[in-house]
Amino acid sequence: MAGGRKGSRVLTLDPQAQRKKYATLLPALTEKQRRLTVAADVRALGLTVSDAARLSGLTRGTISRGLVEFDSGDLGDPRRSRRKGGGRKRLEAVQPGLGKQLEKLIEPGTRGDPMSLLRWTLKSTRNLAEALGERGYQISHTAVAHLLHSRSYSLKGNSKQLEGTSHPDRDRQFRFINRLARKFLRGGGPVISVDTKKKELVGAYKNGGREWGPKGKETAVNVHDFIDAKMPKAIPYGIYDTGRDEGFVNVGITRDTAEFAVESIRTWWRRIGRPRYAKATKILICADAGGSNGPRLKLWKTSLQRLANETGLEISVSHYPPGTSKWNKIEHRLFSFISVNWRARPLLSYQVIVDLIAATRTRTGLEVAAVLDRRTYETGKAVSKEELAAVNIRRARFHPDWNYTICPSY
Repeated sequence: MAGGRKGSRVLTLDPQAQRKKYATLLPALTEKQRRLTVAADVRALGLTVSDAARLSGLTRGTISRGLVEFDSGDLGDPRRSRRKGGGRKRLEAVQPGLGKQLEKLIEPGTRGDPMSLLRWTLKSTRNLAEALGERGYQISHTAVAHLLHSRSYSLKGNSKQLEGTSHPDRDRQFRFINRLARKFLRGGGPVISVDTKKKELVGAYKNGGREWGPKGKETAVNVHDFIDAKMPKAIPYGIYDTGRDEGFVNVGITRDTAEFAVESIRTWWRRIGRPRYAKATKILICADAGGSNGPRLKLWKTSLQRLANETGLEISVSHYPPGTSKWNKIEHRLFSFISVNWRARPLLSYQVIVDLIAATRTRTGLEVAAVLDRRTYETGKAVSKEELAAVNIRRARFHPDWNYTICPSY
Protein backbone atom coordinates (compact mmCIF):
# COMPACT_ATOMS: atom_id res chain seq x y z
CA MET A 1 0.00 0.00 0.00
CA ALA A 2 1.35 3.38 -0.99
CA GLY A 3 1.59 5.95 1.74
CA GLY A 4 0.20 9.49 1.49
CA ARG A 5 2.19 12.69 1.17
CA LYS A 6 3.12 15.10 3.92
CA GLY A 7 4.61 18.18 2.32
CA SER A 8 7.09 16.85 -0.26
CA ARG A 9 8.02 13.73 1.76
CA VAL A 10 6.56 10.33 0.82
CA LEU A 11 5.62 8.10 3.80
CA THR A 12 5.96 4.36 3.50
CA LEU A 13 3.47 2.34 5.56
CA ASP A 14 3.91 -1.30 6.56
CA PRO A 15 0.37 -2.77 6.46
CA GLN A 16 1.26 -5.73 8.70
CA ALA A 17 2.79 -3.49 11.37
CA GLN A 18 -0.20 -1.14 11.24
CA ARG A 19 -2.66 -4.04 11.55
CA LYS A 20 -0.71 -5.43 14.52
CA LYS A 21 -0.72 -1.98 16.14
CA TYR A 22 -4.50 -1.74 15.87
CA ALA A 23 -5.02 -5.30 17.14
CA THR A 24 -2.98 -4.49 20.24
CA LEU A 25 -4.15 -0.94 20.94
CA LEU A 26 -7.83 -0.67 19.98
CA PRO A 27 -9.26 -3.32 22.36
CA ALA A 28 -7.93 -1.27 25.29
CA LEU A 29 -9.73 1.91 24.15
CA THR A 30 -13.30 3.09 24.44
CA GLU A 31 -15.55 3.23 21.39
CA LYS A 32 -14.93 6.94 20.92
CA GLN A 33 -11.16 6.64 21.44
CA ARG A 34 -10.98 3.90 18.81
CA ARG A 35 -12.63 5.92 16.06
CA LEU A 36 -10.60 9.07 16.88
CA THR A 37 -7.34 7.09 16.88
CA VAL A 38 -8.01 5.64 13.43
CA ALA A 39 -9.29 9.03 12.15
CA ALA A 40 -6.05 10.64 13.33
CA ASP A 41 -4.02 8.03 11.39
CA VAL A 42 -6.11 8.70 8.28
CA ARG A 43 -5.19 12.37 8.46
CA ALA A 44 -1.56 11.92 9.58
CA LEU A 45 -0.61 9.00 7.34
CA GLY A 46 -2.78 9.79 4.35
CA LEU A 47 -4.73 6.55 4.52
CA THR A 48 -8.01 6.18 2.70
CA VAL A 49 -11.08 5.36 4.74
CA SER A 50 -11.29 1.95 3.03
CA ASP A 51 -7.65 1.14 3.87
CA ALA A 52 -8.14 2.24 7.48
CA ALA A 53 -11.28 0.09 7.79
CA ARG A 54 -9.46 -2.94 6.38
CA LEU A 55 -6.51 -2.55 8.76
CA SER A 56 -8.40 -1.64 11.94
CA GLY A 57 -11.55 -3.71 11.61
CA LEU A 58 -13.77 -0.66 12.16
CA THR A 59 -16.56 0.12 9.72
CA ARG A 60 -16.27 2.89 7.17
CA GLY A 61 -19.16 4.69 8.83
CA THR A 62 -17.46 4.62 12.24
CA ILE A 63 -14.22 6.01 10.79
CA SER A 64 -16.09 8.72 8.85
CA ARG A 65 -17.82 9.75 12.06
CA GLY A 66 -14.43 9.95 13.77
CA LEU A 67 -13.11 12.15 10.94
CA VAL A 68 -16.01 14.59 11.37
CA GLU A 69 -15.27 14.82 15.10
CA PHE A 70 -11.52 15.08 14.50
CA ASP A 71 -11.76 17.78 11.80
CA SER A 72 -14.29 19.86 13.75
CA GLY A 73 -12.23 19.76 16.91
CA ASP A 74 -15.43 18.97 18.85
CA LEU A 75 -14.04 16.04 20.82
CA GLY A 76 -16.56 16.41 23.66
CA ASP A 77 -15.99 14.96 27.14
CA PRO A 78 -13.02 12.56 26.87
CA ARG A 79 -14.46 10.53 29.73
CA ARG A 80 -17.60 9.60 27.74
CA SER A 81 -17.87 7.29 24.75
CA ARG A 82 -21.18 8.78 23.65
CA ARG A 83 -22.83 12.15 23.89
CA LYS A 84 -24.99 12.67 26.92
CA GLY A 85 -28.32 11.05 26.23
CA GLY A 86 -26.94 8.87 23.43
CA GLY A 87 -27.34 5.13 23.06
CA ARG A 88 -30.38 2.89 23.08
CA LYS A 89 -33.15 3.99 25.39
CA ARG A 90 -34.17 1.79 28.31
CA LEU A 91 -37.30 -0.25 27.69
CA GLU A 92 -39.01 1.35 30.67
CA ALA A 93 -38.31 4.80 29.26
CA VAL A 94 -39.75 3.88 25.86
CA GLN A 95 -42.68 1.96 27.35
CA PRO A 96 -43.77 3.67 30.59
CA GLY A 97 -45.26 1.34 33.19
CA LEU A 98 -43.55 -1.78 31.85
CA GLY A 99 -41.65 -2.50 35.06
CA LYS A 100 -44.69 -2.06 37.28
CA GLN A 101 -46.76 -4.39 35.11
CA LEU A 102 -44.05 -7.04 35.30
CA GLU A 103 -43.91 -6.83 39.09
CA LYS A 104 -47.68 -7.16 39.29
CA LEU A 105 -47.48 -10.40 37.35
CA ILE A 106 -44.93 -11.99 39.66
CA GLU A 107 -45.86 -10.64 43.07
CA PRO A 108 -46.95 -13.36 45.56
CA GLY A 109 -50.51 -12.04 45.76
CA THR A 110 -51.03 -12.58 42.03
CA ARG A 111 -49.39 -16.02 42.10
CA GLY A 112 -51.62 -17.11 44.94
CA ASP A 113 -54.83 -15.97 43.28
CA PRO A 114 -56.67 -19.16 42.19
CA MET A 115 -58.37 -17.21 39.38
CA SER A 116 -55.09 -16.02 37.88
CA LEU A 117 -54.38 -17.60 34.50
CA LEU A 118 -50.67 -17.20 35.13
CA ARG A 119 -50.69 -18.93 38.48
CA TRP A 120 -48.68 -21.91 37.27
CA THR A 121 -46.76 -20.25 34.45
CA LEU A 122 -44.90 -17.38 36.09
CA LYS A 123 -41.60 -19.26 36.13
CA SER A 124 -41.38 -18.87 32.34
CA THR A 125 -40.01 -15.63 30.87
CA ARG A 126 -41.73 -16.51 27.59
CA ASN A 127 -45.13 -16.60 29.28
CA LEU A 128 -44.37 -13.33 31.05
CA ALA A 129 -43.43 -11.73 27.72
CA GLU A 130 -46.66 -13.01 26.20
CA ALA A 131 -48.72 -11.68 29.11
CA LEU A 132 -47.05 -8.27 28.80
CA GLY A 133 -47.77 -8.31 25.08
CA GLU A 134 -51.47 -8.81 25.82
CA ARG A 135 -51.25 -5.66 27.93
CA GLY A 136 -49.84 -3.64 25.02
CA TYR A 137 -46.10 -3.89 25.71
CA GLN A 138 -43.47 -5.06 23.23
CA ILE A 139 -40.76 -7.11 24.92
CA SER A 140 -38.90 -10.35 24.22
CA HIS A 141 -38.44 -13.15 26.75
CA THR A 142 -34.71 -12.37 26.98
CA ALA A 143 -35.49 -8.75 27.78
CA VAL A 144 -37.89 -9.96 30.49
CA ALA A 145 -35.03 -11.95 32.03
CA HIS A 146 -32.74 -8.89 32.00
CA LEU A 147 -35.48 -6.77 33.54
CA LEU A 148 -36.05 -9.32 36.30
CA HIS A 149 -32.33 -9.51 37.09
CA SER A 150 -32.11 -5.72 37.25
CA ARG A 151 -34.80 -5.87 39.95
CA SER A 152 -32.90 -8.50 41.98
CA TYR A 153 -35.20 -11.37 41.00
CA SER A 154 -33.74 -14.80 40.35
CA LEU A 155 -34.94 -18.33 39.66
CA LYS A 156 -35.96 -20.04 42.89
CA GLY A 157 -36.48 -23.63 43.93
CA ASN A 158 -37.71 -25.28 47.11
CA SER A 159 -35.33 -25.49 50.05
CA LYS A 160 -35.88 -27.98 52.85
CA GLN A 161 -35.34 -25.77 55.87
CA LEU A 162 -38.56 -25.90 57.89
CA GLU A 163 -38.24 -28.49 60.63
CA GLY A 164 -41.16 -27.43 62.76
CA THR A 165 -40.81 -26.27 66.33
CA SER A 166 -37.28 -26.86 67.62
CA HIS A 167 -37.12 -28.80 70.87
CA PRO A 168 -35.49 -26.76 73.66
CA ASP A 169 -33.09 -29.62 74.46
CA ARG A 170 -32.12 -30.23 70.87
CA ASP A 171 -28.51 -29.05 71.13
CA ARG A 172 -27.99 -30.68 74.52
CA GLN A 173 -29.16 -34.02 73.11
CA PHE A 174 -26.73 -33.77 70.21
CA ARG A 175 -23.90 -33.07 72.65
CA PHE A 176 -25.03 -36.00 74.81
CA ILE A 177 -24.98 -38.37 71.82
CA ASN A 178 -21.55 -37.08 70.76
CA ARG A 179 -20.02 -37.66 74.22
CA LEU A 180 -21.58 -41.11 74.50
CA ALA A 181 -20.41 -42.14 71.04
CA ARG A 182 -16.84 -41.06 71.79
CA LYS A 183 -16.91 -43.05 75.00
CA PHE A 184 -18.07 -46.20 73.20
CA LEU A 185 -15.50 -45.84 70.43
CA ARG A 186 -12.67 -45.35 72.93
CA GLY A 187 -13.78 -48.54 74.66
CA GLY A 188 -13.78 -50.49 71.39
CA GLY A 189 -17.54 -50.88 71.24
CA PRO A 190 -19.62 -50.46 68.09
CA VAL A 191 -21.58 -47.28 67.44
CA ILE A 192 -24.21 -47.69 64.73
CA SER A 193 -26.68 -45.29 63.14
CA VAL A 194 -29.90 -46.90 61.94
CA ASP A 195 -32.85 -45.82 59.82
CA THR A 196 -35.19 -46.94 57.05
CA LYS A 197 -34.41 -45.59 53.58
CA LYS A 198 -37.24 -44.44 51.33
CA LYS A 199 -39.36 -47.31 50.02
CA GLU A 200 -38.59 -48.14 46.39
CA LEU A 201 -40.85 -49.50 43.65
CA VAL A 202 -39.70 -52.82 42.24
CA GLY A 203 -40.06 -53.18 38.47
CA ALA A 204 -39.55 -51.24 35.25
CA TYR A 205 -40.18 -47.84 36.82
CA LYS A 206 -38.31 -44.63 36.22
CA ASN A 207 -35.45 -43.94 38.62
CA GLY A 208 -34.27 -40.33 38.79
CA GLY A 209 -30.89 -39.16 37.53
CA ARG A 210 -28.76 -39.76 34.44
CA GLU A 211 -25.74 -41.90 33.63
CA TRP A 212 -23.43 -42.32 30.63
CA GLY A 213 -24.37 -44.90 28.01
CA PRO A 214 -24.53 -45.49 24.25
CA LYS A 215 -26.46 -42.76 22.45
CA GLY A 216 -29.97 -43.78 21.45
CA LYS A 217 -30.05 -46.79 23.83
CA GLU A 218 -31.99 -45.36 26.74
CA THR A 219 -33.52 -47.88 29.14
CA ALA A 220 -37.27 -48.18 28.56
CA VAL A 221 -39.49 -47.93 31.65
CA ASN A 222 -43.21 -47.77 32.33
CA VAL A 223 -45.01 -44.57 31.42
CA HIS A 224 -47.01 -44.58 34.66
CA ASP A 225 -46.12 -45.57 38.22
CA PHE A 226 -49.42 -45.10 39.99
CA ILE A 227 -49.44 -46.01 43.67
CA ASP A 228 -50.87 -49.50 44.14
CA ALA A 229 -51.00 -51.44 47.41
CA LYS A 230 -50.24 -54.63 45.50
CA MET A 231 -47.21 -53.16 43.74
CA PRO A 232 -43.95 -54.79 44.96
CA LYS A 233 -41.89 -52.46 47.14
CA ALA A 234 -38.45 -52.72 48.65
CA ILE A 235 -37.90 -51.48 52.21
CA PRO A 236 -34.18 -50.91 52.83
CA TYR A 237 -33.28 -50.73 56.54
CA GLY A 238 -29.73 -49.51 56.99
CA ILE A 239 -27.08 -49.91 59.68
CA TYR A 240 -24.05 -47.63 59.45
CA ASP A 241 -20.97 -48.38 61.56
CA THR A 242 -19.63 -44.90 62.30
CA GLY A 243 -16.27 -46.13 63.61
CA ARG A 244 -15.40 -48.38 60.66
CA ASP A 245 -17.23 -46.51 57.85
CA GLU A 246 -19.14 -49.65 56.88
CA GLY A 247 -22.75 -50.03 55.87
CA PHE A 248 -25.23 -52.87 55.94
CA VAL A 249 -28.72 -52.88 54.43
CA ASN A 250 -31.47 -55.40 55.08
CA VAL A 251 -33.99 -55.19 52.23
CA GLY A 252 -37.49 -56.09 53.40
CA ILE A 253 -40.43 -56.94 51.19
CA THR A 254 -43.49 -56.54 53.47
CA ARG A 255 -43.75 -53.90 56.22
CA ASP A 256 -41.47 -51.45 58.02
CA THR A 257 -42.14 -52.46 61.63
CA ALA A 258 -40.18 -52.43 64.87
CA GLU A 259 -39.65 -56.19 64.54
CA PHE A 260 -38.21 -55.65 61.07
CA ALA A 261 -35.89 -52.92 62.40
CA VAL A 262 -34.55 -55.11 65.22
CA GLU A 263 -34.26 -58.12 62.91
CA SER A 264 -32.11 -55.98 60.62
CA ILE A 265 -29.83 -55.12 63.55
CA ARG A 266 -29.73 -58.81 64.55
CA THR A 267 -28.73 -59.84 61.02
CA TRP A 268 -26.01 -57.17 60.95
CA TRP A 269 -24.64 -58.39 64.31
CA ARG A 270 -24.54 -62.03 63.25
CA ARG A 271 -22.97 -61.40 59.85
CA ILE A 272 -20.70 -58.41 60.46
CA GLY A 273 -20.84 -56.99 63.97
CA ARG A 274 -19.84 -60.03 66.01
CA PRO A 275 -16.79 -60.89 63.85
CA ARG A 276 -15.69 -57.23 63.98
CA TYR A 277 -16.30 -56.75 67.72
CA ALA A 278 -15.69 -60.17 69.24
CA LYS A 279 -14.91 -58.74 72.69
CA ALA A 280 -17.72 -56.18 72.79
CA THR A 281 -20.21 -56.33 75.64
CA LYS A 282 -22.02 -53.11 74.79
CA ILE A 283 -23.41 -51.45 71.69
CA LEU A 284 -24.74 -47.96 71.02
CA ILE A 285 -27.60 -47.41 68.58
CA CYS A 286 -28.29 -43.87 67.31
CA ALA A 287 -31.79 -43.69 65.87
CA ASP A 288 -34.42 -41.18 64.79
CA ALA A 289 -37.29 -40.25 67.07
CA GLY A 290 -39.89 -41.72 64.73
CA GLY A 291 -40.56 -44.55 62.32
CA SER A 292 -40.04 -48.20 63.12
CA ASN A 293 -37.38 -47.39 65.74
CA GLY A 294 -39.18 -44.61 67.60
CA PRO A 295 -38.72 -44.27 71.38
CA ARG A 296 -42.47 -44.59 72.06
CA LEU A 297 -42.86 -47.95 70.31
CA LYS A 298 -43.39 -50.74 72.82
CA LEU A 299 -42.56 -53.37 70.20
CA TRP A 300 -39.19 -51.66 69.57
CA LYS A 301 -38.20 -52.10 73.22
CA THR A 302 -39.49 -55.66 73.65
CA SER A 303 -37.75 -56.69 70.41
CA LEU A 304 -34.49 -55.14 71.63
CA GLN A 305 -34.90 -57.06 74.89
CA ARG A 306 -35.03 -60.34 72.99
CA LEU A 307 -31.92 -59.30 71.05
CA ALA A 308 -30.09 -58.42 74.28
CA ASN A 309 -31.00 -61.81 75.75
CA GLU A 310 -29.77 -63.64 72.64
CA THR A 311 -26.45 -61.78 72.31
CA GLY A 312 -25.65 -60.94 75.92
CA LEU A 313 -25.09 -57.32 74.88
CA GLU A 314 -26.09 -54.22 76.78
CA ILE A 315 -27.91 -52.25 74.08
CA SER A 316 -27.79 -48.48 74.62
CA VAL A 317 -30.09 -46.36 72.48
CA SER A 318 -29.97 -42.59 71.92
CA HIS A 319 -32.62 -40.94 69.76
CA TYR A 320 -32.11 -37.77 67.75
CA PRO A 321 -34.51 -34.98 68.75
CA PRO A 322 -37.78 -34.72 66.77
CA GLY A 323 -37.42 -33.03 63.39
CA THR A 324 -33.68 -33.64 63.05
CA SER A 325 -33.58 -36.86 61.04
CA LYS A 326 -31.42 -35.25 58.34
CA TRP A 327 -28.59 -35.04 60.88
CA ASN A 328 -28.54 -38.81 61.31
CA LYS A 329 -25.14 -39.91 59.99
CA ILE A 330 -26.64 -42.76 57.99
CA GLU A 331 -28.47 -40.27 55.77
CA HIS A 332 -25.40 -38.56 54.35
CA ARG A 333 -22.78 -41.29 54.85
CA LEU A 334 -24.68 -44.27 53.46
CA PHE A 335 -28.10 -43.62 51.94
CA SER A 336 -26.95 -40.69 49.80
CA PHE A 337 -24.24 -42.80 48.15
CA ILE A 338 -26.66 -45.65 47.49
CA SER A 339 -29.00 -43.23 45.70
CA VAL A 340 -26.11 -41.95 43.58
CA ASN A 341 -24.98 -45.49 42.74
CA TRP A 342 -28.33 -46.60 41.33
CA ARG A 343 -29.40 -43.35 39.70
CA ALA A 344 -31.11 -43.72 36.32
CA ARG A 345 -31.30 -47.51 36.78
CA PRO A 346 -34.70 -49.19 36.98
CA LEU A 347 -34.90 -51.38 40.08
CA LEU A 348 -36.22 -54.35 38.13
CA SER A 349 -36.09 -56.94 40.90
CA TYR A 350 -35.20 -57.41 44.55
CA GLN A 351 -31.92 -59.01 43.53
CA VAL A 352 -31.02 -55.99 41.39
CA ILE A 353 -31.65 -53.76 44.41
CA VAL A 354 -29.48 -55.90 46.68
CA ASP A 355 -26.67 -56.04 44.10
CA LEU A 356 -26.70 -52.28 43.49
CA ILE A 357 -26.61 -51.53 47.21
CA ALA A 358 -23.74 -53.97 47.74
CA ALA A 359 -21.81 -52.38 44.86
CA THR A 360 -21.81 -48.96 46.55
CA ARG A 361 -18.30 -47.64 47.21
CA THR A 362 -16.73 -44.26 47.95
CA ARG A 363 -13.22 -42.83 47.62
CA THR A 364 -13.08 -42.48 51.41
CA GLY A 365 -13.37 -46.25 51.85
CA LEU A 366 -17.07 -46.90 52.46
CA GLU A 367 -18.08 -50.52 51.89
CA VAL A 368 -21.64 -51.82 51.96
CA ALA A 369 -23.16 -55.28 52.36
CA ALA A 370 -26.80 -56.09 51.62
CA VAL A 371 -29.19 -59.02 52.05
CA LEU A 372 -32.80 -59.71 51.15
CA ASP A 373 -35.24 -60.35 54.00
CA ARG A 374 -38.21 -62.41 52.81
CA ARG A 375 -39.85 -62.66 56.24
CA THR A 376 -43.40 -61.39 56.70
CA TYR A 377 -43.85 -58.60 59.24
CA GLU A 378 -47.29 -57.59 60.44
CA THR A 379 -48.38 -54.13 61.50
CA GLY A 380 -50.45 -53.39 64.59
CA LYS A 381 -48.92 -56.15 66.68
CA ALA A 382 -49.91 -55.63 70.31
CA VAL A 383 -47.54 -55.75 73.29
CA SER A 384 -48.97 -56.82 76.63
CA LYS A 385 -48.29 -55.04 79.89
CA GLU A 386 -46.45 -58.10 81.14
CA GLU A 387 -44.11 -58.12 78.12
CA LEU A 388 -43.38 -54.42 78.54
CA ALA A 389 -42.80 -54.81 82.29
CA ALA A 390 -40.28 -57.58 81.57
CA VAL A 391 -38.01 -55.18 79.65
CA ASN A 392 -34.84 -54.71 81.71
CA ILE A 393 -34.35 -51.05 80.94
CA ARG A 394 -31.99 -48.58 82.58
CA ARG A 395 -32.78 -44.98 81.74
CA ALA A 396 -30.31 -42.09 81.62
CA ARG A 397 -30.75 -39.08 83.88
CA PHE A 398 -30.86 -36.72 80.89
CA HIS A 399 -33.97 -37.23 78.82
CA PRO A 400 -34.69 -40.82 79.87
CA ASP A 401 -37.28 -41.01 77.11
CA TRP A 402 -34.54 -40.52 74.50
CA ASN A 403 -31.58 -42.22 76.20
CA TYR A 404 -31.78 -45.67 77.74
CA THR A 405 -30.00 -49.03 77.94
CA ILE A 406 -31.66 -52.43 77.64
CA CYS A 407 -29.71 -55.13 79.48
CA PRO A 408 -30.02 -58.92 79.29
CA SER A 409 -32.76 -60.09 81.66
CA TYR A 410 -30.92 -63.17 82.94
